[in-house]
Amino acid sequence: MTTIHLRQPNSAYAAQPWVIAQIAPDFKLLDVWALPAQGGPDDFGSFLKIVASFDPANAESAATRALFSLRYRLGAWFGWDDVTQKRPIPGCNETTLSARLPEPLRGSAKSPPVSGAMRRAGGGFRPLYRTNDEWGAEISNGTVHGVLHLAWIQQKRGRYRAHMGIYVKPRGRLGEAYLMLIQPFRYLIVYPALLRQIGRAWDARAS
Repeated sequence: MTTIHLRQPNSAYAAQPWVIAQIAPDFKLLDVWALPAQGGPDDFGSFLKIVASFDPANAESAATRALFSLRYRLGAWFGWDDVTQKRPIPGCNETTLSARLPEPLRGSAKSPPVSGAMRRAGGGFRPLYRTNDEWGAEISNGTVHGVLHLAWIQQKRGRYRAHMGIYVKPRGRLGEAYLMLIQPFRYLIVYPALLRQIGRAWDARAS
C-alpha cells in the first residue's frame, strides 16, 4: 500500500523552482498535499493519467458527489461556469496563464488529455503545461481563477512522490467569501475522498 497523504508546509513547496512560481507569482498558494502515489522517475505520466481521468461528479464518496452536484447547480443558476465568457485573471488583462508561459512549454500539456468531466468541473480545467516533474491546469469561473499543480518530487533512494498544490486568485469579495465558505468542506470531505481514490487507483495499477 502507498503511504497515506499528508498536508505539507506551503513554504517548502513554494521554495521549489517550479514553472508555476514563475508564471503565477501573483497567485496565492492555498494548499499543498503529499499524495498517496510513489514510484520511479518515469512514473509521472502514469500518475497524471489517473488524475486527469478523475470525475468528481462520480466520485466514490457520496458526500463528495453531493457537494459537486450542489456546486454545479449553483454555477448554473448564477452563471459562474459560463465557458463562453472570457474572464480576465483578477487584477490583469490576461485571460489565461498560458500567455505567460515560456515558448518551449506552450502546448506541452496535451498528453495526457484532461477528461471531459474535469473540463466541466466548476467552469472547466484547461491544461497549461507539462515538464518531466510538474504539470499544471487552470480553471476560470465566476468565483476564482485557479491552478491545479501536480509535481513529482524525489524522495530517498531514488523514489519519487506525487504532490499537489492549489493556487488561486479570488474574484473580488464574492471569490473571497466563496473560498472561506468551502474551506471546511475541502479539508473534511473533498480532499480526503479524492486522495483516497487516487491512492486506490495507484495501488491497483501497481498490483
